[in-house]
Order: sequence, then structure tokens, then C-alpha cells
Amino acid sequence: MIVRHDKGTLGRSMPLTRDRGIHLLGRSVQESDKAVAVLNARREIVWINPSFKKMLGYQSEDVIGRPLISVLVSKATPSATRLSLERLVNAKRGGLEEINGHDKFGNEITLLIYTDHIRDIDENVSETIVTIHSNTPARMIQTLQNTVLEELVSGASLENVSEFICKKAEFITRDVISTILRVDQNGLLHPLAAPSLPQYYSDALDGIAIGPSVGSCGTAAYFGEPVLVDDIETNPLWAPYKGLALPLGLRACWSVPIKLRDGRVAGTFAFYFREKRGPSYLHEEIVSACVHLCALAIEQHEAKEHINRLAYFDMLTGLPNRRQIYQKASQTIAEASEKQGKMALLRLDIKRFKDINDTFGHSTADQILGQIATRLQNQLRPIDIVGRFGGDVFVIILPDADSAYATMVARKLVDAVAKPFAIADLLLPISISIGISLYPDNGTDVETLLKRADSAACKGKAAGHEAIFLYEHEVVDGAQERVILGAALREAVSQEQLRLLYQPQINLADGTLHGVEALIRWAHPVLGDISTSRFIMIAEQIGLIDEIGIWALSEACRQMAVWRAAGHHIPAISVNLSPLHFRNRNLPDVVAHLMRQYDIPKHTLMLEITEGVMMDDHPTTLATIAAIQALGVGLSMDDFGTGYSSLSRLTHVPFSELKIDRSFIEGMVTDPSARAVVTAINSIGRSLNIAVVAEGVETEMQQQMLRELGCEIAQGYLLSHPLKAADLEAWLQEKQGGALPPASRRMKTETLPA
Repeated sequence: MIVRHDKGTLGRSMPLTRDRGIHLLGRSVQESDKAVAVLNARREIVWINPSFKKMLGYQSEDVIGRPLISVLVSKATPSATRLSLERLVNAKRGGLEEINGHDKFGNEITLLIYTDHIRDIDENVSETIVTIHSNTPARMIQTLQNTVLEELVSGASLENVSEFICKKAEFITRDVISTILRVDQNGLLHPLAAPSLPQYYSDALDGIAIGPSVGSCGTAAYFGEPVLVDDIETNPLWAPYKGLALPLGLRACWSVPIKLRDGRVAGTFAFYFREKRGPSYLHEEIVSACVHLCALAIEQHEAKEHINRLAYFDMLTGLPNRRQIYQKASQTIAEASEKQGKMALLRLDIKRFKDINDTFGHSTADQILGQIATRLQNQLRPIDIVGRFGGDVFVIILPDADSAYATMVARKLVDAVAKPFAIADLLLPISISIGISLYPDNGTDVETLLKRADSAACKGKAAGHEAIFLYEHEVVDGAQERVILGAALREAVSQEQLRLLYQPQINLADGTLHGVEALIRWAHPVLGDISTSRFIMIAEQIGLIDEIGIWALSEACRQMAVWRAAGHHIPAISVNLSPLHFRNRNLPDVVAHLMRQYDIPKHTLMLEITEGVMMDDHPTTLATIAAIQALGVGLSMDDFGTGYSSLSRLTHVPFSELKIDRSFIEGMVTDPSARAVVTAINSIGRSLNIAVVAEGVETEMQQQMLRELGCEIAQGYLLSHPLKAADLEAWLQEKQGGALPPASRRMKTETLPA
């Protein structure tokens, strides 16, 4: 308790007279956070302090003259509890007792009750002082917070978390109906949760603008302050809306704004009552906790949306970006395959867009791209998908579309874009070319369809006028390619034509070696260099992937043993594995055997897996990962951020390393979105104590920016191409002799396609 001193008495002691002592004692009882009641000789209440009213919901006129027992218990109170309370009140010397009592509204509350008697000159009890403490709100709030935080951590949606909060609040208080409303950027209300109200009630509130007299919630959101309406029927704030509430038996409403850390009002949390009243002490405590939890849930939801926009949407046009186009196209292909249906993929190029950029500047070019995006969207069905692939390239996915329909849509798009664009005082004509590929006629995967639409688009762009081109089959189709390459790959495996190259990973702070990544390469004597992605896909299709993966693991472990024996310090070696490898329940035994055979310490071997592995629902996959973890082998998440949302997985699988995909590194110098994603991934790694490796570093500018962003490890052609084992040893000796060798001196390299 704070005691204020009158002016002129500060620092001087004041004599404590009897009257002043009584005055201070009275103030301390009035201001105490414990409920205090005074009983007369008949054990009837004659006085209560404000905390008694707040804690138990009673006013003085409700309890004066009533026995204390009748106030603290209800019909549902066990007889044993009644007897304990009677013994406490009637005890000759007073005492202490804990009981499960009830407040005015029937809410059960754990009460710690202390009694002390005041006696007259004849030693008869004249008054009894009752002090009551309740820790129920604290316990309930702790439980509420823990359960809601578990929901947030589990990744539940904002709507589900909001409904969970409302239901928990209603379970605790029992005498209220709770709602959570969201306030959008335009100041409009949108229900998030109202589990005890009919759907039509929420529908009626959706889209209402907040204001100075818009019920309890709209007004609370407008002023940013709690609003209590203890009589909905007569209060002017509710005049336009009472027809909704009164038929449902709602008589009062208390609404509290949900404020985020930046001070913005993001929503409201409200309690409705079935009688004309205000909140009790318990209500206030519960709402205070719920409002805080709601703010956390909304902030988490907005952070997820922001990251999603950065990772999957083009910031200039608002359309899906390259990564999301891949994802959407894959989903559409899967659906078409299941229904044995068709799909069309259109690639749209703007002719001579570079001339517009050079002549009128980036600002004008950006305006045109934004307007083109709008025109394209206006010509498509709701099920169609349009995205910006980068630069002046747009990609359109048409589900359930054959060549005739795709051509008709393409013509509409050409006509829509052909109308001149008004930029400042200029009318700029724009022409486009569109290449079309069809599923399954021209390909059965995204990469093939994009490649063939690109081939068709290039023909259109070279035609010199706006044109639409369908892809024409090449001489060697996918089936023939699988037969030819599959046979060659079987021979390459049996003849040991595959080999590993090793690309260094460098600590940017001091230039030391962090580790090397083992990269598999195939140079066919007739077909030439075959890209890794191409022959690995064939290996998966023809059943060679397990054999190739075990060979790569064995060769990497053998080479590590050779280096260690020769005294070369290679901290770790990373080996890429296919998702199919983790469906092999024998993989952990193979890894353990190789480490024993070559005497490889567990910390020197790292297995790189993609995000797709973590989302694989095959029953063996997660068990295999767990068994490999038990060996102590490191796990690296490759191409992080390009496939699935793996944030929740990072908390369950102790990854040693995250690798930022080269597409983010390539774009981060000029694209704020890519730079933001790199920053976010680096922050995630730092907070989880996971090493972060930036792949595909090719320029000094990229390296410098990574240093500024705090990224510690880099890998790419700027630092070193993939090297043969002997060349890596020479590279290490040169590096140890001085600074990192410049790119021009790294001559003993392999430049095969990645």
C-alpha cells in the first residue's frame, strides 16, 4: 500500500495516535486484495470490503444480514464442505480452512478462509473478522495459458486457436458467452470465433465498420478502450443491434480491445451475460489473459502470412512466384492424373520488354507489369492460376483444359494485353507470345511441361508478332529417353563410371573450411555429361537409386578415411540422398557399417535430405530418420524454403544444418523478397542453433551481402567449383598457405552441370 504524505511532512515521522491508527487500519482493509467480511455474534454479515464484492460478485445489499455460509456455498456444495465451514465460523479461537466455494454466479472457487474473533468484556464473541483469499483465477489462467500456447506451438490456424480460447474461457466461467472479432486494415469487423452463438449472429456482424457507437465491440475497437454495456436493451450503443442479441437472451456485453505490440487494435474479445450486469473479479482476470493470448495468436498468424507472401508471392504483382507456380502445377498434375484428365500450361513472354525498361525506366516497366497481371487475371476462371515467373515471363495453369480450350484462352490473353497501356501521357502498345504445353501429351512433370512451353514460346517470340504456339513433339520423347538413359545408367553403375566431386563449404568469417559436399557426376563416353537431376530421376524410375546411393555413401566414407590417414583436415563430408533411400529400412545399418569399416567419426558424416523427405507419409521414412539420428550422424535440410513449410519439423528433428537454396541467393541482391527470405532462414538457424549454409554463391556482391546478413557459411563457384579429391587436397594446401585463392587460380576443377 502506498501512503501519500502531505506537503511539508515528507521525511518527518508523524505520531501514530489511536484515531490515526484506526484510520490506517480501515484503509488497509478497504484496499486489501483479499476479501474481508465482518460477522455479528449470530455469524451474519454486517460489512464487506470492495475485494469481497469483486471476488465473489456480490453487492452489500445482497449479503448484509445473511449467514456467511449461505453466501459461500451452493446447493451443489457437499455436506462435508458445509460442516467444515460451520466449524470454522463457530470455532472458539478462530482458524484456517480451505474449501471449494462458489461465487454469486455459481462459479466454483477454491477459497482459503481465515477467521478471528473480537470479544467483549465478558469474553463473548461480539464480531468475527473473516479474511478470504482465492488462488483459483491464477491456477485457471495458468492452465488456460499453457493449453492455448500448446495450440499455438502446434501450428493450429488462427480460427482454431480463437475457438479454443473461447471454449476454454466459457468452461472456466460457465456463466458467459465469449466471442473474438478481428479488425481488418479497413476498420471492418470479422468474426473469428463465437462457438456458443448461432452462425447467423456472426454472419450479421461480418463486415460492419467500427465506430463510436457500434455496439460494445465496434466501439471498443474504435476507441481502443474496454466498453461495458450492462443493459443491451436500453443502451444507445446497441440500438441498431439489440434485435440480434435480445432474442438469444443476451442482456449485457463487455468488450475489450486486442492490442498488438505496435499499439494497433487487431480485434476484440467479448463476454456476453444473460443478466444485466458487469464483469466479476474472475471475469476480469480471465479476459486479461485471453486478450493477451489472442494478441499472440494474431501476431503469429500475421507473421506466417508475411513469410508466406515473401516466399510464395511476387511482391510487384501480388501473383504467385516461381516457387508457388511449381507447387501449384504439381498439385494440378496430381489431380489430373488421379482423374485421368488434362491440363494446359501457358508461358507468356512480353516482346521487346527490355526496350521499354531501357527507354522509360524501371518504374514505368513495373507499372506495365502490374497492369498486365490484372488483365491476365480478368480473363481467367477462378480455378485457373496465373503467376509471374520472373522478369517479363508469366506462367498460367489451366486445369481441365485441352489444346482447343488452351488456344482459345491464349487468344483472349493476347487480345487483352494488346490494348495500349496508359502510362503518364503515353499510350504504349504491348505484344506478347504464348507457348502452350499439355499434360499428359507433352509431359507428366512440371519441369518438362515448363521446358516445352518455353520452347514453344521462344518460337512465338521469334515470329515478330503476337503469336500462340503449341508445343510440337521432339524426336525423342520421355519414354524413349527413359529406355536409352536407363540402359546406359545400368552399364555406368556396373562399369563404375560414376564418380564423386567435392565442393568446399567456407566459413565466411575467417575463410576456414566448414566441410565439403560430395556431388555425384556421370560422364558417358558417347552421350557426354549427363546432368545429375536427369539421371537421378531415371534411377528412381528404374530401381537403381538404392544401389547408387549406397555407392555414393561408401565412396564418400572411403575418401574421408584416405584424407584422415594423409593428415588432411576435412571437418565433415555431406552426401545427398533421395527421398526413396529413407524408405529402405536397412539404410541405418548400411551407414553404421560404413562408419565402422572406414573408422569414420560420427560427427564427420552429414546426410542431406530435402523437405519432401520430412513430408513423406511412408511408414518407414520417419523411423529410418530416427534410427540414423541415433547413430549420431548429422542431418542437413537441403534447399530449405523451396518445397514445404517445415518450421514445425525443425522442432522435432534435430537438424545440424540448413541450406539456403541457390534461387534465393541468386535473387537477393536485387530482389527484396529474396533478401528477406535469406534473412528469415538465417534467423531461424541462429535461434535454433543450426548451421546455415548459403548455396550457389557466385559473386562478390552476394558474398558481401551474406556477411552483412550474418550468414556464416557459403558454398558456390565464387569460392570453388566441385573438385576431384586430389584437386581438393591441392586447393587446401594453397588455401592454408595464405588467403582464399581467387577464382582465376582455381584451374583444376570440373564444370559439369549441377
